[in-house]
Amino acid sequence: MNRNKFIRTLKTIPIKLWLILAAIIAFSFLSNDFGLVDVQKTAIVLAAGIDRNQEKGYTLTAQIAVPKGVDRTTGGTSSVEFVAEGETIADCVSDIYCKTGWVPKFIFCNLIILGEDTAKEGNVFDAFDFFLRNEYMSDGCFVAVCQGSAQDLLSSESAIDDTSSMAITKLFSDANVKSGKSMKMSLREFAIGYYGATKSGYMPYIVQHKQETNASSGGSGQQQGESQPKEQKIYCAERTALFSEGKQVALLDPDDTFAFSLIEGNVFTGYLLAEEDGKPVSLTVLKDEGSVSLDTKGAPKVTVKVELTVRLFNRSVPSDIDDVSSNEVSDELKENAQKVVREEVERVFETSRQNGCDLFKLNQTLYRSSLKKYEEFKDTLLSAVPVTYEIDIKTAK
Repeated sequence: MNRNKFIRTLKTIPIKLWLILAAIIAFSFLSNDFGLVDVQKTAIVLAAGIDRNQEKGYTLTAQIAVPKGVDRTTGGTSSVEFVAEGETIADCVSDIYCKTGWVPKFIFCNLIILGEDTAKEGNVFDAFDFFLRNEYMSDGCFVAVCQGSAQDLLSSESAIDDTSSMAITKLFSDANVKSGKSMKMSLREFAIGYYGATKSGYMPYIVQHKQETNASSGGSGQQQGESQPKEQKIYCAERTALFSEGKQVALLDPDDTFAFSLIEGNVFTGYLLAEEDGKPVSLTVLKDEGSVSLDTKGAPKVTVKVELTVRLFNRSVPSDIDDVSSNEVSDELKENAQKVVREEVERVFETSRQNGCDLFKLNQTLYRSSLKKYEEFKDTLLSAVPVTYEIDIKTAK
């Protein structure tokens, strides 16, 4: 009864009053910014480069997204790099705000680059502290080390993409990782390793190379009105930087990176190079089962295992038609491939432990299995634990 009376009362309200109420609500909604920053005053940071300042603090290079144009032919995303200095990373961010009037926003930041000296000279978590505490930034963003300075890398012009950061993040695609040619690492995973029992981790190591291009090729190309276009670059991440307690302690070369990928079980359709009759032959990795296990019965023992299923993919010499059609892998080729993998796998493990990097999380495994044994062996586990290598390569049927 009350409900019907309420409905009849609403029907008696004039239409003009309804329109006035609607206008008031709309005005209140549209005139309020709800505490948000005006997009015209916001700098969308795509990537951040960190270098240690020789005098004090840090140099932060923030790659900011800017529109390329307003029509269809020039539309898209380009970038501009702002460089700031400060005692802390937050101080650098404040310096950018002061110089530009734009509020730097890291919500879309997908890449943090550390300069070479920054990674080697001290604990990198003094720089990462800002990003771990920033509640608006994803801790799933990529982290990497670069040859030279991060400022030079981010300020370079990519030959294949609109911005250097976009070109670099393509190196961490699933397809590239499965090739075994590069590794990838997120801020979250790197922090877990640092704050956990291993106190170790790794990052891809970025190198830039000059790319010869003409004026009409490349990602951003030669813009109208430019008298001297930037030298265009391409990037690769075939090397891997190893860290212990937040400091870079070693660098894996491309062969070591591939072996590391095999141990991690990452490789699918990557290519393994071996020899037959003194000639190089490429084998496709169809299946990769790699692991590092720690036996905690009695004194700890480690077993590094790599089991591969391969297929002949390419010879470096002409072959007869029967060989091409059969794709058979000879015993000699298989044995040589097994020898190559064993040597590279052993080198990766020894490099990591000789430099105090618990790359394969042995201390974490021991900590989870037995706190008593962890307290007993944590200081000597990495350097003294005996290792057995089991390498097996078979061919696809």
